[in-house]
Amino acid sequence: MPFQKVHATKVSAVVAEQVVRAIRDGVYAIGSRLPSEAELAQEMGVSRPSVREALSALQAVGLIEAKTGSGNFVRRSPSQEEEEDAPLLLESDAGCLEVMEAREALEPSVAALAAQKASKAGLRDLRQAIEAMHAEVESGDFTRYFQADKRFHLALIGAAGNRLVTSALAPLVQTMDQTLYREFTRRYYLRTREDLERVVDLHEELVEAIGKKDSAAAAERMVEHWQRMRETAGT
Repeated sequence: MPFQKVHATKVSAVVAEQVVRAIRDGVYAIGSRLPSEAELAQEMGVSRPSVREALSALQAVGLIEAKTGSGNFVRRSPSQEEEEDAPLLLESDAGCLEVMEAREALEPSVAALAAQKASKAGLRDLRQAIEAMHAEVESGDFTRYFQADKRFHLALIGAAGNRLVTSALAPLVQTMDQTLYREFTRRYYLRTREDLERVVDLHEELVEAIGKKDSAAAAERMVEHWQRMRETAGT
C-alpha cells in the first residue's frame, strides 16, 4: 500500500506513544516504576502538563497505575491494538488543558451574569446540585459526584439566562463526560475526600454570592476555582 498511518500530532499523544513503545520494548517491565513526570518532560522536551495528560490516558486504558506518593507503575505490556488506544483517546477527546483554559476564561463572566439574572428557579437548581455534591462526597462515589458537579455547572449556565452563553459554554461542560477529562481530574485535582470538600465549599460560596446578586464576588469565586484547578494540574 502507498499509504502509512497518520501519526498523532497532539503533544500529549506523542508522549503517550513513546511511553507505550518503551513498555512494549521491555525498557520498563511489568510492575516497574516509570520515570517521574518532571523526568519525562525534560527527556522529551515537552511541558509537564502534556506529560500529565498522557499519563492520564495511559491509566484510563489500563496500561499504568498511579500509586499515591510513589509514582506511576506499569500494569501490563500492551497488545498491538492497545498501543494505539491511549494516543487515539488523546486525539479524540477534547484536550483537558484546552478545556480548562477555555472554561477559566469564560465561566467567571458567566457567574457574574448569573448573579445579575438568576431566577428563584435558577437558584433552586444550583442549590439542589450543591446538595447532590455534598451527598456524593459522603458516599465516596466519584462518578456520581462528577455528575453532580456537571449538573452544577450546567445550572450555572442556565442561571445566566442567555442562549448564546449556553451555546458557547455548554459543550465545554459536556466534556466532563469524557473518559480522559475524568481521569485527569481524578488524578490531579480530586484525589481525596478533602479535595472534594474544598471544591464543594467553593461552589457553595459561589451560590451565596449569586443569591446576594454580588457579581464581583461570584466572578472571584469562579476565578479561584479555576486557579486552583490550573495550579494543581501544573499549568
